[in-house]
Amino acid sequence: MNPSPIGWDFLFIKFQLMKYLIAGLGNIGPEYELTRHNIGFLVLDRMAEQFGSDKFEQDRHVFSSLVKYKGRNVYLIKPTTYMNLSGKAINYWLQELKIPKTNLLVITDDIAIPFGSIRLRKKGSAGGHNGLQNIENMIGGQDYPRLRIGVGDDFHKGKQVDYVLSPFSDQEVKELVPVLDKAVDAALAFCTIGPDRAMNQYNG
Repeated sequence: MNPSPIGWDFLFIKFQLMKYLIAGLGNIGPEYELTRHNIGFLVLDRMAEQFGSDKFEQDRHVFSSLVKYKGRNVYLIKPTTYMNLSGKAINYWLQELKIPKTNLLVITDDIAIPFGSIRLRKKGSAGGHNGLQNIENMIGGQDYPRLRIGVGDDFHKGKQVDYVLSPFSDQEVKELVPVLDKAVDAALAFCTIGPDRAMNQYNG
């Protein structure tokens, strides 16, 4: 006997809920590679490296890789649209992969958080971050999860752009790997135990 249409619908929905899209924000090009604004790219590079899939393929609006973890398909994307147009790439891949916004995680830098600290949230304002603002505009609202990674705020008034586009200091580079690893763990926890438990475990 063939499964009923309701049975197929249930299986389809369950399959969709096992897919996740993790978007690391940054700017393409070697001149931006180790800048504070590119920490989203660095987290995805670290995650892909841990899973042996560190070769990102160029695709529409992104460099992409696929990680399989605990029964989940975790799609990693690094937008090639540059930071301020990140929403264009993310919106396209949400639609293409048919992934709900609740299964999207955006990883970005944040100057309001001390260097090395991370904050996972299920929604929130752009807070003056142009990349987050563009995502909000493109996908329709602030109700999407994001993982913010502190890059510090050691800059003079009016020099914010120069600061986030500057490389990490030598001392910060020495401390960076544990920060990236913590962010990877938090992102994977988001995909497996859910945002609430992941927030309790990794925030603060």
